[in-house]
Amino acid sequence: MINTHTAQPNLQLSASFKENLEKYGSMKSFKEGDVILNENSYIKSIPFVKKGSIRVMRTDDEGREILLYYIKAGESCIMSFLGGIHQETSKVKAIAEEDVEIQFLPIEKLNTLMRESSEWTDYIFRLYHKRFEELLEVVNAIAFKKMDERILNFLEEKKKMNGSNEINITHQQLSEELGTARVVVSRLLKQMELNGTVKLFRNKILLV
Repeated sequence: MINTHTAQPNLQLSASFKENLEKYGSMKSFKEGDVILNENSYIKSIPFVKKGSIRVMRTDDEGREILLYYIKAGESCIMSFLGGIHQETSKVKAIAEEDVEIQFLPIEKLNTLMRESSEWTDYIFRLYHKRFEELLEVVNAIAFKKMDERILNFLEEKKKMNGSNEINITHQQLSEELGTARVVVSRLLKQMELNGTVKLFRNKILLV
């Protein structure tokens, strides 16, 4: 699960950066669970999250999914930057983690702004740095951490994002985001409940 311990690059946007987003971008709203971008879709604009959060998933040939990272308010998607600039299709799927407001910047405007201001190029490098560290943590979790530790890390991250010990999620959803079987998740959650780490409810998990 994404839980980096190294210092994260500052992605704070300057006043001029925000002004250009407002000038050239268009605002759209999505409900929780809406698919914002599908895999293999062409990328015509870059999303900048104004409110809420997005989860970015990767799907294998058998339809199994795994969570790569979250895009939070003030952030964008490096995969969209790279795919849009090189006119490639998306390699990931983006889903609204909650109700979200997104400013979409057309690719052609991005190219213009990058030529006019080094701040845009610098932002892309800082964003790439952040996502690269998050993806390294995903690889580390899959390769070296036990599944119960990954589940707990996932729930802790959800707690920080939502500001609540109550995480509204099903065992099926949790298994899909961690790329494992539902029966494995259910068994480990039950063991964690017996150990006093969590309390299980219908479609909800409480971190003790």
